[in-house]
Order: sequence, then structure tokens, then C-alpha cells
Amino acid sequence: MSLLELFCSVDDFMRGFAPHLKTSQLAAGKQRERTGQLCPSEIMTILIHFHQSHYRTFKAYYTDHVQVHLSSEFPHLVSYQRFVALIPSMLVPLLAYLQSRYGACTGISFIDATSLEVCDPQRISQHRVFATDAQRGKSSMGWFYGFKLHLAVNDRGELLACCLTPGNVDDRTPVPDMVKTLRGKLFGDRGYISAPLTQLLFEQGLHLITRLRKNMKNRLMHLSDKLLLRKRAIIESIIDQLKNISETRAFSSSQPDQFCRPFDCWASRLQPSRQKARSASRRTRSPGGLISLA
Repeated sequence: MSLLELFCSVDDFMRGFAPHLKTSQLAAGKQRERTGQLCPSEIMTILIHFHQSHYRTFKAYYTDHVQVHLSSEFPHLVSYQRFVALIPSMLVPLLAYLQSRYGACTGISFIDATSLEVCDPQRISQHRVFATDAQRGKSSMGWFYGFKLHLAVNDRGELLACCLTPGNVDDRTPVPDMVKTLRGKLFGDRGYISAPLTQLLFEQGLHLITRLRKNMKNRLMHLSDKLLLRKRAIIESIIDQLKNISETRAFSSSQPDQFCRPFDCWASRLQPSRQKARSASRRTRSPGGLISLA
């Protein structure tokens, strides 16, 4: 997805979401805010586009790429320090945009969890940013200190649900709430083996299928289910991309909104935009400078 297509997608969403956001803020007693140089759609576009770039840090991306090469697309750019101060205000819109990009259930879903370390285990006593939320946990790679990221995707790689829990939470705990809207078959690894969970999901219309442990009795399984279990590489590839390419690492920033930005980037690339950019004769420029839909 190009920068223009990304902005059009975000701007279309914000046109419908902004009135509801303002209403909820006023109901909570928040005063009206003065219009800034950058509109919320531009801020969100820059944040999401960072994870489509190959920059390892947001500071280098903003100062070396946005301010140098994207000044014509964003003519009212602010300083890096001011932009960082604006990031926390985009947490709710980013989460809402992420949910709007969820894919559709196809009857075949995959679920998995991965660790997000916030610091080296030897520095746990010195860590302060996530001291009240992060916990010690253990994965197949060993002990870690941080969070667990739980994902559910369909057979096309589209995001269906996601959840962030402390590192000491069992992989099976958030599953019922995550997949309550899914139907069909759900494929997971051996960490999801549980008779009560299987029965609960079956009552919800979802068949949980996993591989067997070595100490378990063998059981008959349909050939198609065995083949689909091999397709779990889809979600494992997605996790690898999110962690190593899109920079979904909790320790890289103290801003909580960093968690959802790579997912917005990933969902925007996998799921086609609901509205493509229209012809140039029907485009108008927004106050911030980027082309938006009329």
C-alpha cells in the first residue's frame, strides 16, 4: 500500500470516527482542543508508515526521511519533540482503526502467542517503564520478562483478533474471549491442549485442533486437518514479520500505543482498502496538505 492509499484509508476512517471520539471526550469532561498543524489522519499515517519502512528507530525515520523526503506530502510538519508529544493522543484512534481492519472469518483460523520482552532478565530490578504490568514468563525459548502477544488469523493471513497479556498468563486463558465471534476450525500448537477449553469452544461452534504430545494416546484425525496443521506457518511467519521487520518490541519505546501501530501497518497491507483513491479530478487537499477524498 502506497503512502497515498494509506492516508486515504486512515482519513476515510477518521471522518466517521472523529465525531464519536469528540462526543466521548466531552462526556468525560475533557475540554475542546485547538486544531493543530497536523491533523490526526496525518499523524496516524506517519506512525503506521514507519512500520512499512526499513528504519529501526522512529527518530531516524522522522528526522531523516519524513522531514527530508516527505515535506511536500506533509507541508505542516512539526519538530520531532512536538510530534512525540502528540503520539499518546492517537492511542484510541489507532486501536479503533485496527479493529476496523479486521478480516472476515472463513471457517479456518489459526492462533498462536509470542513473547515480548521489555528488558534483559538481569535488569528486571532496574526496569521502571512497565514495572506495574510486565511479569516473568516462560516460552519455548526460555524465561523472559514482559508480555505475551496473542494473535488469531484466518487462512488468508488477515487479523481476526489480538490480545496483550502479562508474561505469566497461560496461552489458553484469553482464548475464549478472543475467538467468541469465530466459527469453524481453530488450529493451534500443543500449548493449547486442554479438554475444558476444547469443550468450551465446541459449545461456541468452534473446533479446536492441535497436535498431540508425545505422552498422549494416538487418535484418528482427518487428513485435511493434518494438512491444515502444517499451514500454521502462516501465523508463525506473521509473528516473525511483526517482531523482526515491523519492530513490534515493547522495549523500544515507553509509549503504549506502539503495540498497535505495526498491526495497523500489517492489516492495511493485507486487507485491501475499502475505498481506493479516486481520480485526480475528484481529489481535494486536506488542511494538512495530503490528498484526501472529497
